[in-house]
Amino acid sequence: MATLWLVRHGQTEWNLEGRYQGQADVPLNAAGLLQAQTLAAELSGQPFDAIYSSDLQRARVTAEIIGWSLNLPVHTDVRLREINQGQWEGKIYRDLQNCYSEEMLARRKNPYGFRPPDGETAGEVLLRVIKVADEIAAAYPNGRIVIVSHALALAALFCKAKGLPLLEVYDHLPHNAHPKIVQWPPEAASQETPPSESVSG
Repeated sequence: MATLWLVRHGQTEWNLEGRYQGQADVPLNAAGLLQAQTLAAELSGQPFDAIYSSDLQRARVTAEIIGWSLNLPVHTDVRLREINQGQWEGKIYRDLQNCYSEEMLARRKNPYGFRPPDGETAGEVLLRVIKVADEIAAAYPNGRIVIVSHALALAALFCKAKGLPLLEVYDHLPHNAHPKIVQWPPEAASQETPPSESVSG
């Protein structure tokens, strides 16, 4: 069984502003670079087999800083990107709550089926990050792997690994550059089965 270190990228200015990033390619700010360097120093000297990352620069640069410390190359995968927030990308969270209160409530109640305009559901994110985790675990069945990605994408993977319903995904959003450690593949008996009728909705 592989051990996955799930790492959210370092801080960005949009994080500070409470702005939805989604798949917008926002860079790390100075604090985010420092967070990545601090984590890299903490992980230095520990045995890891590989580093995988979203291709978006805030995750990729975080992964590269860690990779320099561990002397490992970074493998990027577009499937590790954050949820596509569609027309909500670049919007401030509190403004969306004020203007789209019903939609924001529906987003929490139905993560499998709700999508922002032109965006993606949390259920769709879960399906794509599961595929990446399965491939990594197959390549490194007893390995220790760092995965650098984004808040919702990692929270979805965390829920799957821990046998938690996706309904709880927004309760498990990780902090910037603070790892969550899980085993993969998860125990099959404890896993929630995605409702097929709502994953594509």
